[in-house]
Amino acid sequence: MKLTILGAGAWGTALARLLQQARNEVTLWGHKPEWLDEIRQTGRNDRFLPGIEVPREVALEPDLARAIACAECIVMAVPSQPYREVARHLADYSGFIASVTKGIEYDTGLTMCGILAETAPKAKCAALSGPTFAIEVARDIPTAIVAASRDLVTADKVQKLFNRPSFRVYTSSDLLGVELGGALKNVIAIATGIGDGLGFGDNSKAALVTRAIVEIRRLGVACGAQAETFTGLSGLGDLMVTCFSKHSRNRGFGERVGRGEKPADIAASMLAVAEGYPTARSAFRLARNHHVGTPVIDEVHAMLYEGKDVAQAVRDLMSRDLKPE
Repeated sequence: MKLTILGAGAWGTALARLLQQARNEVTLWGHKPEWLDEIRQTGRNDRFLPGIEVPREVALEPDLARAIACAECIVMAVPSQPYREVARHLADYSGFIASVTKGIEYDTGLTMCGILAETAPKAKCAALSGPTFAIEVARDIPTAIVAASRDLVTADKVQKLFNRPSFRVYTSSDLLGVELGGALKNVIAIATGIGDGLGFGDNSKAALVTRAIVEIRRLGVACGAQAETFTGLSGLGDLMVTCFSKHSRNRGFGERVGRGEKPADIAASMLAVAEGYPTARSAFRLARNHHVGTPVIDEVHAMLYEGKDVAQAVRDLMSRDLKPE
């Protein structure tokens, strides 16, 4: 199958490798030609995925129009903030699109497949989400993920396309729930990282994650998702790995906030975006629009965007009115 991956970061590169292993014809597009030249010269994408060989069979294409011209399936792996701008180029595309980006658009409250529904209305879209750090996928360490689409034929197609011996793919019809779970967990990972930066322990993190999945589910259901989705791979599974792993950019971002660095400075210093930073703003607005209580998300928003002292945020979270679990 002819596949094009839009986004040559860690995740896009790892998926290019995975899909080429299945003998697909893979093209990798990136917005910086000089970075693609580095991959071509070294055979690796050391900026984002150090030490991992990129198969020579993967075509590296800096021209977006050429990259998508003959693709039977497009994998959207660009960050959430430029997502709509890249997706505008898919207005006439009628093949399959697998979105692997986790975020919520601030102005509209749309998930990434929601953006695709507006910008690529002829395409058949699915979202891939789950506990899948790019470096571990690139090393063929076993994991599982879910392919979600409102059209089960599309979900089944994407499942079969991506499934590999070390990369097990399930399907779901709850597209919104799968995307919201993948996006909102990044905000919670920042919260757990802040706890790490403050020197908190495992009790604190376990309690925070447990209460956070409750509010993620509450917000997701208010938006129209299915409650059970948030106990699955794109909910609890992705939440756990992002909150606890040393590979997590979002947890690491939060750790630096907990140690006293300013969020905007941290974001400016990172080569790859920590999606929880913009998503915290979007999630806070989404919760207000749906009149849903989200105490953890609210405190993360206050710390990142309102300059709230992290110690005060912890005190406020812990001193809320007592209630049944």
